[in-house]
Amino acid sequence: MNRPSRPDSAAPTVARPLLASRVEAGFPSPADDYVERTLDLNEEVITHPAATFFLRAGGRSMQGAGIHDGDLLVVDRSRDPEEGMVVVAVVDGEFTVKRLDRSEHGPILRAEHPGYAPIPIGPDTEVVIWGVVTWVLHRP
Repeated sequence: MNRPSRPDSAAPTVARPLLASRVEAGFPSPADDYVERTLDLNEEVITHPAATFFLRAGGRSMQGAGIHDGDLLVVDRSRDPEEGMVVVAVVDGEFTVKRLDRSEHGPILRAEHPGYAPIPIGPDTEVVIWGVVTWVLHRP
């Protein structure tokens, strides 16, 4: 996984039109008549700008959670990780994205793909929960 990059807080706002209606996977409609307002994705996906980072996902271990190879992850370091959340962790010095979970032996980092074993969080493993994944952006 790549090293995180911090959004530039001095970057200009890039607002784009937001349509007032939802897109249905059926009969097309003339959407140009329904512009509600503009939308800046920074405002939509970043709650804590100073603590938010972007990372690019690599591999297939989180496909079951909708995270695919190459997806852009929005990670908030200010949020407290809770059981069931998708987190970015540093395991033995390497970044990984997994679901924070619990087993009968204690906390684990669980992949969302059956081909990957869970990573136990115990005294023998150096694990730091680095941040909580708040958004996943991927191409169709």
